Amino acid sequence: MLKNSSILITGGTGSFGNAFVPLTLKKYNPKRLVVFSRDEMKQWDMAQFYKDDPRVRFFIGDVRDKDRMYRALQGVDFVVHAAATKIAPTAEYNPFECIKTNINGAMNLIDACIDQKVKRVVSLSTDKASSPVNIYGATKLASDKLFVASNSSYAGGHKTLFSVVRYGNVMGSRGSVIPFFLSLEEKGVLPITDERMTRFMISLDQCVKIVWEVFEDMIGSEIYVKKTPSIKIVDLAKVVAPNAKHRIIGIRPGEKLHEEMISSYDSKSTYEYSDYYKILPQINEWEKDDLRIKNGKKVEEGFNYSSDNNPVWMTKSELKVWIDRNKNTIGKI
Repeated sequence: MLKNSSILITGGTGSFGNAFVPLTLKKYNPKRLVVFSRDEMKQWDMAQFYKDDPRVRFFIGDVRDKDRMYRALQGVDFVVHAAATKIAPTAEYNPFECIKTNINGAMNLIDACIDQKVKRVVSLSTDKASSPVNIYGATKLASDKLFVASNSSYAGGHKTLFSVVRYGNVMGSRGSVIPFFLSLEEKGVLPITDERMTRFMISLDQCVKIVWEVFEDMIGSEIYVKKTPSIKIVDLAKVVAPNAKHRIIGIRPGEKLHEEMISSYDSKSTYEYSDYYKILPQINEWEKDDLRIKNGKKVEEGFNYSSDNNPVWMTKSELKVWIDRNKNTIGKI
């Protein structure tokens, strides 16, 4: 589907974009891949790497600017929406800015994609959007709802399809816990919010591959939840810095003890597949639509997918192997 197509990724100079661009160029050889972001310096650095590749284009712009989005999307077939204000503590103290990017930006993108007749759009979401307790999670939940509803909320109708991918902690990405702990290893003390804390873990390669799968599978309005292992934060800390002491600092504003990707409420319209779950929309009776369900198996009512009740756990040895294999790129993309 993506072969010889025109693709645009918002927030394309972030960690996901730095993985998505080279992998997609190699696998699908798109006609054009547009990196859209507001960070001039990151774009400049990334552009130097791809300066000899005519398929890759760079477009300075902000999803808050609808006119700029409209221009960037001209002739685009597929969109990955990765732009977001996503550092939870920062969002707590700058809520208006978080809303402008995560909600208003989503509305701008949706309108511009429909007007420019984009074929399919996949928006990246987060475990924090399920039963949110912070402004980041609340804005991403609102964003998810916008993408789900926009498949049918226009009176004149349209052919653009929108779906969502939801996943947890991206291993080794800028600002995530692994590079943070590595930066403190020499100091000999790691701050631990709570010894009971757990998180979902996913690699950037896995994030990219599930987005590819969704482009192929989507009918529109589905929320795809990638199955990934959980890990205890104290176990992660022991692998990253085995000789460091732990200092308990308490849970920060807007932080959960355990993350959740599917709430018990969503279980009423959730189906299980080999490597992901699919939350179908409870509008237009689409949760009963065979085209969307395909070969899925309905989960039990009351089912909840959270990082503490996850049946799959990452072992310390598995994490160490991953860190050793990726030590040159952790925190750099």
